[in-house]
Amino acid sequence: MKDIFALERIAVVGFSTNPSKPSHTVPKYLMEQGYVVYPVNPRAEGDILGQKVYRSVAEIPGQVDVVCAFRPPQDIPAVVEDTLQRTDVKVFWMQLGISHAEAAEKARGHGLVVVEDRCMYVEHRALERGSDEPVR
Repeated sequence: MKDIFALERIAVVGFSTNPSKPSHTVPKYLMEQGYVVYPVNPRAEGDILGQKVYRSVAEIPGQVDVVCAFRPPQDIPAVVEDTLQRTDVKVFWMQLGISHAEAAEKARGHGLVVVEDRCMYVEHRALERGSDEPVR
């Protein structure tokens, strides 16, 4: 996990404009920790928390290290396809409660590290406490 959180640029697919949703609070937390966070939400316009919203991962200009997906499992294959349009992504992360075996295998087949069913907030906090063990 330490290697993943050493990466700096995170595209968050499904970044919500609703401040009460985890898909808003988790990326906000990551921004507060100093990460560059790119909101990806085809239904939102303008910006979220002062960051320009993109319609897809592929359209983000500049480096993207991690794609974090806050989408239901049935949407994950399309998010992986979008992610694979880029050559700079190193990690594909599916948030807590989200997994998709075939999409994960496809991402791994293209050299990405895949994390399924884990919360970036929870895992980052565990590292901050000095534990590199996955939190369950």
